[in-house]
Amino acid sequence: MDYTTIKTFGELKGAGYSPKSIKEELRQNLIHKIQRGETAFEGVHGYEDTVIPELERAILSKHNINLLGLRGQAKTRLARLMVNLLDEYIPIVEGSEINDDPYQPISRYALELIKEKGDSTPISWLHRNERFAEKLATPDVTVADLIGDVDPIKAANLRLSYADDRVIHFGMIPRANRSIFVINELPDLQARIQVALFNILQEGDIQIRGFKLRLPLDLQFVFTANPEDYTNRGSIVTPLKDRIGSQILTHYPTSVAVAKIITEQEADLEVVQKEQIYVPELARDILEQISFEARDSEYIDVKSGVSARMGITAFQNLLSTAELRMLKNGGSATAVRLGDFMGIIPAITGKVELLYEGEQEGAAAVAMQLIEDAIKTLFPTLFPKIEKLEKENEQYPYDEIVQWFLSSDGIQLSDDLGDTDYQQVLEQVNPVRHLIAKYQPDTKKEDIYFLSEFVLWGLTLYNKLSKYRLDSGLQFQDNFQGYLRNNI
Repeated sequence: MDYTTIKTFGELKGAGYSPKSIKEELRQNLIHKIQRGETAFEGVHGYEDTVIPELERAILSKHNINLLGLRGQAKTRLARLMVNLLDEYIPIVEGSEINDDPYQPISRYALELIKEKGDSTPISWLHRNERFAEKLATPDVTVADLIGDVDPIKAANLRLSYADDRVIHFGMIPRANRSIFVINELPDLQARIQVALFNILQEGDIQIRGFKLRLPLDLQFVFTANPEDYTNRGSIVTPLKDRIGSQILTHYPTSVAVAKIITEQEADLEVVQKEQIYVPELARDILEQISFEARDSEYIDVKSGVSARMGITAFQNLLSTAELRMLKNGGSATAVRLGDFMGIIPAITGKVELLYEGEQEGAAAVAMQLIEDAIKTLFPTLFPKIEKLEKENEQYPYDEIVQWFLSSDGIQLSDDLGDTDYQQVLEQVNPVRHLIAKYQPDTKKEDIYFLSEFVLWGLTLYNKLSKYRLDSGLQFQDNFQGYLRNNI
């Protein structure tokens, strides 16, 4: 039944509308979704068997929730998606600052209005999208911001003394009554501000400048916190932590496949980039593997985390690098090259926290190391593993390629090389094509050149060839020429 045409409290009662607390709303609507086989948290990937079941259990238990995890683990997104579990509309006393339920009014304004007008009390309807409030916890947040304070202007205009509770200006939490209220980075909130939340979570009491107000607020609290903050900037005070029903640990994607889905969903690419730039699947794998390498790197602060946003911004930079080259060459389409990964270095350096060793190496050098580590990790999954020690007089899969470079001056791949010229340079190295035909015979035609460059990069990382970064691109040579180059 559509109740939203109802305009008065009397009509609402006559229609048989039954009010529910916000936690009951969330619980009932989650039950209905589960029974219908629907996904409650659409667009969140990799949490199907871990975080989401725990979150669903917390909602069924009517708990306030703390999402604990490193940056870029979709904590805030999960909280925002809970809005979809609310009723589409709820009735409020028209004009109420704190979304008073006409069946259970708590503010002086609503109580007096209903007392005066009874069943004629005007009703308005609040959409679920308006029932979400969010506050980033910072050291400068005050009790007045969250709870409220005395408003001297209101006191003057209404000619009331400061002893009258009508002079109170409500803060964000009372104004979010009957809503989901999220406090991000909870440990950053000063201890005395956290203390002010005790009674709201437990009893519904709020205290403002000596006023003892009994406001049984109806709220679903969701807190987010980063484990790093517990030691670096603060902590969650024990009595408050005790009043949070469920603490749920989030995590990063556990596979490249899941990470690729997240990046594809969140990258927000231009239509032109999607239509004109071809991205080989291997390029996507390398991009996501970089994040996995970063989370295990000795140069990066693991406690700080490596956000999923790194993969997203790196993907955007990767396509922009290919697009820029295409525009300079006057083309209308192109494909991502492995050399284009040089363009994602700014996206990496801005997203990782370096340890002392990393600072010594330099941010750009660490980023380049991560790209190479990703390639080195994936190389044995596509081609025969290269052993550190090889026996003399035995044939190995890469001998033909190494011999080709020994008998030539190598090749140079300029960053701005047109597609035709780029392909012609790689086609010179016939043994690479033979290797791909033998070990990756099902490679798509459009992926051949990317995979060819991948082979060359891989061989340099396993010390079969030498690779040099030039001002205008990359040069591949045999190790002997590389040795001479470094010692002249």
